[in-house]
Amino acid sequence: MKITVIGTGYVGLVSGVCFSEFGFDVICVDNNVAKISALQKGDIPLYEPGLDKLLLKNIQAGRLSFTSDSKESAREANIVFIAVGTPSKDDGSADLSYVYQAVNELADSINRDAALVIKSTVPVGTTRAIKNFLLDQGVKLDVVFNPEFLKEGEAIKDFMHPDRVILGVESERAKEILSHAYRPLYVFNIPIVFTSLETAELSKYASNAFLAMKVTFINEVANLCECCGADVKQVALAMGLDKRIGDQFLQAGPGYGGSCFPKDTSALENFANKLGVAMPLLNETIRSNGIRRKKMVEKILQACDCDLKGKNISVLGVTFKADTDDMRDSPSIDIVGELLERGARVKIYDPSFSEQAKRIFCNVVWSQNAYDNCNDADAVVIITDWSEFKALNLKELRNRVRNPLLVDLRSMYPVSEVEASGFTYCSVGRGFEKLESFDA
Repeated sequence: MKITVIGTGYVGLVSGVCFSEFGFDVICVDNNVAKISALQKGDIPLYEPGLDKLLLKNIQAGRLSFTSDSKESAREANIVFIAVGTPSKDDGSADLSYVYQAVNELADSINRDAALVIKSTVPVGTTRAIKNFLLDQGVKLDVVFNPEFLKEGEAIKDFMHPDRVILGVESERAKEILSHAYRPLYVFNIPIVFTSLETAELSKYASNAFLAMKVTFINEVANLCECCGADVKQVALAMGLDKRIGDQFLQAGPGYGGSCFPKDTSALENFANKLGVAMPLLNETIRSNGIRRKKMVEKILQACDCDLKGKNISVLGVTFKADTDDMRDSPSIDIVGELLERGARVKIYDPSFSEQAKRIFCNVVWSQNAYDNCNDADAVVIITDWSEFKALNLKELRNRVRNPLLVDLRSMYPVSEVEASGFTYCSVGRGFEKLESFDA
């Protein structure tokens, strides 16, 4: 089987590499010539654990190649995946211009026996509209929707061992082609769920919106814990042991960010509004997450006696989550920006050494490791829960800082351990930390 993947962003590149690992011949396509040149040499443009080694392995095996010629790559393909971006417009709706551009470029060259698979996240009705768009041009194809559920930092595992594969199909032939593509998963008894196009499209948005709601809920519980003396980590543990709830996405922190949750919740809200369907839980999820970052700044400010001017703030971790270099809608953008606005001198260390972050934060000092970043700090602030921040030598850190104050927005340490090392500890969702509001 020959597979073509249009788009070498996060989803496209991971999907292409993993399909080649399954043993298929894969061509990944991107109109960015410099990017393609780098990929041909084995240089990947993103941080994802294990992806570089898997990419090189399959290039060397002759199963994986890269090109900027979308038309030629699609002529003999059995499946063409479209995995280009669908960023948010100003009104929150999804921008489908890249998807339609890709479809338009393929229309006169794609193998008519191939299945065209939309993997980009698109609003309900888009896949059918693409099918009709092609029919209007005299191109009759099986068009399929196959949502991705890849977590950054764990994308290879999520592709190779997914919870499920959702396939919106309208013909037995398309079902047969896609079943063959995902056959390597059958040995693991992975559920392959065939649905209508619309059901598959909505399943992606509904899944991400629900997870975003779960994150937002535990953050609101954390607020309650701070006012009543409960510990949100223990509350989350008690909740997560209930199999009906599960323990994932119950980590209190600075709110969700990244490339999916903010974009997908906004797109679903926009779609529901257009249909006149009320979704108050979704609306409140978006609103509550929006003010979460302000509360984190408030927490830092209160811990620093409401004065950041001239203070040295050591920030550990700025990517939206660990094990990625992705800065898209990261909570750190607002948090660090507010610290700078209030006169703080900010030093940053992030294990990804994210180039995206360096472009965003211009007026900061960058460090090569966590300990040097904390030299002479008036406060150490943990924003992202990288593994290496979970086992810091706190006594060594205590010797380096000017003022022993640790503000942990991920609540990664036992309170007793931090206080025993000589730090004042301010975490999320623990103890009596009722804070007074301030003007942002």
